[in-house]
Amino acid sequence: MRVPRLEKRTGLLFAVSLALLLGLFARAFLLQVVQGSSLASQARGQQEDMIEVPGMRGSILDRNGQPLASSEPGANIVATPYQIVDPPETARKLAKALHMSRADALEAITAPGGFSYVKKAATPEESDAVEKLNLAGITQEPLTLRIRPQGNIASQVVGQIDGDGVATTGIEAMENDVLAGVNGEQRIVKGSNGDPLRFENLRDTKNGDSVQLTIDSTIQAEAENVLSEIGEQSNPINASAIVMDARNSDLLAMANWPGVNLDEVKDPEDLLNVGTGYTYEPGSTFKAITVASALETGTVTPSSTFTLAPSIQVYDRTIEESHPRGTVDLSVGDILAQSSNVGAVTIGLEMGGRKFSKWINRFGFGQPTGIEYPNEEQGIVLPYSDWSGSTIGNVPMGQGLAVTPIQMVQAYGALANGGILRTPRLIEKIGGQPVPEEKGRRIIKPQVASEVRNMLKGVLAAGGTASEVSVPGYSLAGKTGTAQVATKDGYSDTKYVASFVGVAPADDPRIVVSIMVNQPEGAHTGGEVAAPGFGELAAFTLPYLGVPTDQ
Repeated sequence: MRVPRLEKRTGLLFAVSLALLLGLFARAFLLQVVQGSSLASQARGQQEDMIEVPGMRGSILDRNGQPLASSEPGANIVATPYQIVDPPETARKLAKALHMSRADALEAITAPGGFSYVKKAATPEESDAVEKLNLAGITQEPLTLRIRPQGNIASQVVGQIDGDGVATTGIEAMENDVLAGVNGEQRIVKGSNGDPLRFENLRDTKNGDSVQLTIDSTIQAEAENVLSEIGEQSNPINASAIVMDARNSDLLAMANWPGVNLDEVKDPEDLLNVGTGYTYEPGSTFKAITVASALETGTVTPSSTFTLAPSIQVYDRTIEESHPRGTVDLSVGDILAQSSNVGAVTIGLEMGGRKFSKWINRFGFGQPTGIEYPNEEQGIVLPYSDWSGSTIGNVPMGQGLAVTPIQMVQAYGALANGGILRTPRLIEKIGGQPVPEEKGRRIIKPQVASEVRNMLKGVLAAGGTASEVSVPGYSLAGKTGTAQVATKDGYSDTKYVASFVGVAPADDPRIVVSIMVNQPEGAHTGGEVAAPGFGELAAFTLPYLGVPTDQ
């Protein structure tokens, strides 16, 4: 009777063996067929890492090839918190290497989740220091750092790269397609111990091209120094200084006050490039445009003289001088030199609103200049169809319209170069290839441009509104402006924009200079606040450029 029991045990053993064998086959099928590709991918992942190799961003250079912004290798320091064995000790070492507080480092490496940034945009020195620590759970993402070898020179013009590496303003944003590099990709094949065995290049990096500006760093620095002095003395809301080559409309400087450290931007408004992005009423600096238009149309001649009462009535508006006076006889040149409101309006009335409106447009106001800079404002100029009866009593003396500093420089550039209106040029080369100079278009005759410059000499002569400004050896011409700020309740009696636009030397101009100071405290006229800045810039720039004296 023992035989059946033995057979029963044998059968049970066979069944168990068969079940185990079938299980092994099922497991093999699952691993090799069902999960084969997934497991193979995981295996490769344990032996390979894919890394992105950043392409270097191109440089922004000044006209002499000096870098205003360039790039160098850097890294984001990254933590995988669950891999960190001793967080307090790791935080202590990271804090020293990355020049950060131990508390911030500890917070970063103990953050919830499997990934956190310890420090973004670490310098090469910091990156090397972390690499030498060889800390578990700490890795690096390579990137490029934007640096400014000359400090914050022309910072608003250059523009910002934000913390995520995105170009947001200025030349950085406008020429991003040129400047941006193309990232490459590498595969790192590792051994069983995790050490790299070889690197495989999957995609080449491509560095960005350079953009060379017309800006001269030396003149730019001087313009910023001049504005800094004005800022300290007058504490305005903002200010602009522009220096342009009168011969070809190349911008040699475009400075802003207050300046900004692009690595520590606290308010986006600090990034405003005032020269292209701020509009204001030009006040008496616009009278040169009124006179030039009247001369070109034959409304007046340089010898025309007007008998001017202390005030003039235009519809419902009474226009008076900035200072009380009696009835006087003034030539067109005297009207400019003494900045006569009544005289400018009288000339405007002689010309007529319809004709004058066309000349305002002809000089480029009410439209962007087309300068190679993003978000340029176009100013505010009413079409003639929207003029009221009293508009002709405002516009000839620079009220009732708004301009930008770059528009005023462009218009005075036509007075300086013999009557050609050109778009100011800011970019000289892209990727080493020259950007063609614009020929421009003639808007007034050379004789008219010369006549206006000759009249504008009187502004800086005895009896003129900027008589205290001079540069030994050079003749100067220009115009002061003191404009009341328009508010919802009308023109303010306490807030002003002080400005000056001038050319030098007056008879053979080499530079055009604009100074605009928005709402200075204390002294507020263009002659007091802005004209001295013009004198300082002219005194520095003319000898620097090797311009011979003319006196």
